[in-house]
Amino acid sequence: MVPRGSGPVLVRLLLPLVLLLPLGGAEQRFAMEPQDQTAIVGSKVTLPCRVVNKTGALQWTKDDFGLGTHRNLSGFDRYRMIGSDEEGDYSLEIYPVMLDDDAKYQCQVSPGSQGEPGIRSKFATLTVLVPPEPPRIVQGDFLVTTEDREIELECISQSGKPAAEITWIDGLGNVLTEGLDEIIEALPDGRRFTTKSILKLTPKKEHHNTTFTCQAQNTADRTYRSARLRLEVKYAPKVALSVSSGRLTEGSEVRLVCKADANPLDLTYRWFINEELVAGDYTTELVIPNVTRRYHDAIVKCEVHNPVGKSEESETLDISYGPRFRTRPRSVQADLGSTVTLTCDVDGNPPADIVWIHDDVGKVVGTSVNLTLDVDRHTAGRYYCKASVAGFHEVGAEASVLLKGPPTITSQRIQFGIPGDNVRLECIAFSIPKPEHVLWTFRGTEVDASNKDYTILEDPLAEGIKSTLVIRESRDQHFGHYNCSVTNPYGSDTVEILLKPQKTFPLLIILVGVIGGVIVIIAIAMIIILCQRREKKPQVDCRDAEKQCKESDRSSNISDLKMELRTGSSVSNVHCELEYGPDSETGSESVVTRIGVPLAGPVAMPVNGGENIYRYSTEFTEPIFPPKDGQNNNGYVPYADYSRDYNPQPPPPPATTLESSRESLTVQSIDPRYSAAYGNPYLRNSTTTLPAPHSTHNTLISHNMGTPAPPPYSATTRNGAVPQVARLPHSPTTQYIVPSSQPTTVKRGTLATHV
Repeated sequence: MVPRGSGPVLVRLLLPLVLLLPLGGAEQRFAMEPQDQTAIVGSKVTLPCRVVNKTGALQWTKDDFGLGTHRNLSGFDRYRMIGSDEEGDYSLEIYPVMLDDDAKYQCQVSPGSQGEPGIRSKFATLTVLVPPEPPRIVQGDFLVTTEDREIELECISQSGKPAAEITWIDGLGNVLTEGLDEIIEALPDGRRFTTKSILKLTPKKEHHNTTFTCQAQNTADRTYRSARLRLEVKYAPKVALSVSSGRLTEGSEVRLVCKADANPLDLTYRWFINEELVAGDYTTELVIPNVTRRYHDAIVKCEVHNPVGKSEESETLDISYGPRFRTRPRSVQADLGSTVTLTCDVDGNPPADIVWIHDDVGKVVGTSVNLTLDVDRHTAGRYYCKASVAGFHEVGAEASVLLKGPPTITSQRIQFGIPGDNVRLECIAFSIPKPEHVLWTFRGTEVDASNKDYTILEDPLAEGIKSTLVIRESRDQHFGHYNCSVTNPYGSDTVEILLKPQKTFPLLIILVGVIGGVIVIIAIAMIIILCQRREKKPQVDCRDAEKQCKESDRSSNISDLKMELRTGSSVSNVHCELEYGPDSETGSESVVTRIGVPLAGPVAMPVNGGENIYRYSTEFTEPIFPPKDGQNNNGYVPYADYSRDYNPQPPPPPATTLESSRESLTVQSIDPRYSAAYGNPYLRNSTTTLPAPHSTHNTLISHNMGTPAPPPYSATTRNGAVPQVARLPHSPTTQYIVPSSQPTTVKRGTLATHV
């Protein structure tokens, strides 16, 4: 129901609407309108626009600027309207898209010819995207830096729309999210942007010779574009210290190796032991020969320098060593019923195993450092602490639990002294605690130290005392019974000591006994030495020696040899006689001869103004040399050069037979120059023993012309008889001639000559 008076009002409102209705055909309308789009520079874009019942003119506007009503859109080479009029398709195609194409677009239709109203589509925004330029790192592609010094790496990506996104990646492939600052700046066109990313980095050793990558992208191009920088990091040495040996034992050699990684490699090494610099030119190794236990738990440090800085590493030594007492066990004095503790403080690595043994019972009573005991008569005594470490010698020490009590005297009850000498009486006592007082009495009277006859000396002993009573210039009345009393807080002990006189042994008898003993020892030593020499002396084969001498007699000139007769005093003669006995053919004793130096010739004697004539031994009497005190020449004759004047005569014609030559020996004179006694007065005697000829074939030797003949030689003995001569049997030479009427044995004795 319409209210009263409202009719005229409705008419007035609806009248304008009626006037606006078209008078003619159908209304123009959009079948499809353009939408917002995004395009990348260089791509193709189509903005759709379809119109139904189009009667007016259609055009596109760009930012409200009309592009034209013709489909080819002359003046805009990259723009054109596609489709057909029949379909009513007037879509706008843009190719290639440029940054200038970034704008708002609208499809408009003007009013129709029959009064159809014009229509406009909604605005469509075309957003043109521009990929950023390749990024670049401001610091270049290589950078040298130092460890732990902060640096900044800057990466720039320009002309991106939208602004580029920059990502940093380190050499290990990790994306960096910390220490980044990003700055976006718009370009003058107001559409593109420049992005700057700054990476703040503290280089480490791990960054040395690694490459940092800067990547840039935006929505226009999802493919990353990148720039790279290689980083060289100079860093202080990185030290690794190791002990090359295995188990370190005392007395072994310890070798420590220090390895350093650094850039640059200009390294200097220094070694420290417990913060003390080790002297020496050590580099990568430190050698400690014969390491001792004092190096246990020592801190060895290797410090390495280079131009960047220094670095160090340390190692604590673990030295194995045998047990050694820090504090040896100490004996303790205790009262009966008390409690005591014995301590065995031993140093060893690894810690020593400790065993306590009670010596009195031979049992193990503890295995710890401290041994606690309740003192009684069973637990008192000596204890042995034994400490051992595997691989080393064990050590041990003793300590005793001493039960306190009265003293005990251990001195001899009978002691001796020499009357007239200083006599010493000793009283030795032991007790726990030590004795405090010693009292000497003699015949019921206390011995007073102030008495000039007595002196009392007291020497402390371990757990005891030694008191000495000295009696000066003792007499008979000083000998007898003495009492020694020793006292401590727990009681006393008294003993009676009998002092007896001691008889002296005569000094002369002592000296004789000592001297006799020395003589016996010397005699025994000499006998032993002589026996050893005899055992070492080579044995001589007497028969071989005799045979050799005989052969020498046949083949050599006897006058060129000097023979030495060794008799009973020679060790070899004694041996030969014992072995072979007297000569089996003649009954005479075997004589051993040895070849000597050439026999001497005539002695040149100056006469009549210095002229020399030949003199012979038969011209001289037996020389007598006065004896000198304490001197014995042992047959030594001073040297004389007889060979210089020796001029032998040519031999006469040889005898027909050996027997005739032997017979001629009995009647012919013998040249004394060929005698073994010539030149040696000790081989001559007062008898008329004739020397042997120079050779068994020569009985006489004449003298050269101009040489004085020797004086006549008397061939008669004292009684005027001519003695018969014979050669010693079995003798290699015929030098010693004796009368045939006498025995052929040769007097024993050593005939030593020195020419």
